Amino acid sequence: MKIVIIGGTGLIGSKTVERLRKQGCEVVAAAPNTGVNTITGEGLEAALAGAEVVIDLANSPSFEDQPAMDFFTTSGRNLLSAGKIAGVRHHIALSVGTERLQDCGYFRAKLVQEELIRASGIPYTIVHSTQFMEFLASIAKSGTVGEAVHLSPAYVQPIASDDVADVMAEIALGAPINGMIEISGPERARMSELVARYLKAVGDPREVVADPEALYFGARLNDTSLVSDNNPRLGRITFEQWFATAARK
Repeated sequence: MKIVIIGGTGLIGSKTVERLRKQGCEVVAAAPNTGVNTITGEGLEAALAGAEVVIDLANSPSFEDQPAMDFFTTSGRNLLSAGKIAGVRHHIALSVGTERLQDCGYFRAKLVQEELIRASGIPYTIVHSTQFMEFLASIAKSGTVGEAVHLSPAYVQPIASDDVADVMAEIALGAPINGMIEISGPERARMSELVARYLKAVGDPREVVADPEALYFGARLNDTSLVSDNNPRLGRITFEQWFATAARK
């Protein structure tokens, strides 16, 4: 089976490539640095030739509203068009809880990407994931004001990238569901408290302030924004287990 992974050299992509190759699949790690560009179309037709499955893990280089919308609409249309020509039988995309985060242009763009997939006519599976544990440092940076980190006390349920890659590889080997599944980490915590634990663990002296008015990449949060109550598949890796592994790298 030939599987093309768009964004195949990134965090989730590289791990998914490794898992599928171990299963004996022919896997193309497609990304601009391997000669495949979903924005310009460069290398796309050749990469998808003979592919049965496409996994879209590409991400916008910008969180700004218009650049993100331009990226996901252009990339999505080009990829789906090339997939139709190639006869792709399963289009898989990794997304987020987009409908709960529409205050932010990035998440509005992700919702448009999902709508393009649903309307494409290609059998599909959309995976909604909670935030990755690997992004805790970026979340802290986004909320830093002076020597303090202002973050929402809303609940989060982050998932380790290894757990995400396990799911993506499993779905690639299965049949399309023409619908969505949700995945999340095994533990739920307040964002401000979890990031404080992370900063303490890495020896970062910044104080974390629980600020209900703090925005999450432009979006105002409540206790349901970044978690899933829709019977999500839970990852196996806890924060402590993830950090113990991450600290050794």
